[in-house]
Amino acid sequence: MKKNKQEKIAKAINKNVRSSPRKVNLILKHIKGKMASIAIRDLSFARKRIAHEVKKTVQSAIANAENNYQFDIDNLFIKEAYVGKAIVMKRFRARAKGRASAIKKPYSNVTIILSEKTNSSLEENGSKS
Repeated sequence: MKKNKQEKIAKAINKNVRSSPRKVNLILKHIKGKMASIAIRDLSFARKRIAHEVKKTVQSAIANAENNYQFDIDNLFIKEAYVGKAIVMKRFRARAKGRASAIKKPYSNVTIILSEKTNSSLEENGSKS
């Protein structure tokens, strides 16, 4: 059975997060495909500093899903989670012999996309027995 209608998704974007995309991506890899409640729990206990910002973005996406599309919170899962580059602040630090070296302070844009797990999608794949 194919679905003809467009699948509804809920989205949240956190712009100008003060961390490099490479560091944020480490956290996002762990939450892709997980149920939203489990992802929030995992982010609460993650040791990375940036996990707090990612958690706020996931909570915003859950709020968007609930208010804009009336999704059931218990059925939400993280369909996509990705990060992109934003601005890079350039600073200089004094070095020996009158030289200077560049310091790059990168920013990121975090995007979280949620979707609702339905029983029909479970039936399409069949049972495991």
